[in-house]
Amino acid sequence: MAPLVLCLIWLILANAIAMFPSRDKHWRAAYVLIAVGIPLVGWVTYESGPIIGMIVVAAGASVLRWPLVYLWRWVKRQLGARSG
Repeated sequence: MAPLVLCLIWLILANAIAMFPSRDKHWRAAYVLIAVGIPLVGWVTYESGPIIGMIVVAAGASVLRWPLVYLWRWVKRQLGARSG
């Protein structure tokens, strides 16, 4: 139960951070949220199972969608450079 409560706090904090203006477009906050969120997802998955873990991953991905978009573009660029 504790990891799910911490995930809820993480989601609320991430949304609160997104409401305030930022000079770097929230990238520093995103790095901190990712660094805290990855172990939290592991803990939730360990305690509650993979289905709940995937739900938490989806919730986190919906909050941190731009870092995922940039990661996806970088991966596509890396794979495209190797195949050509």
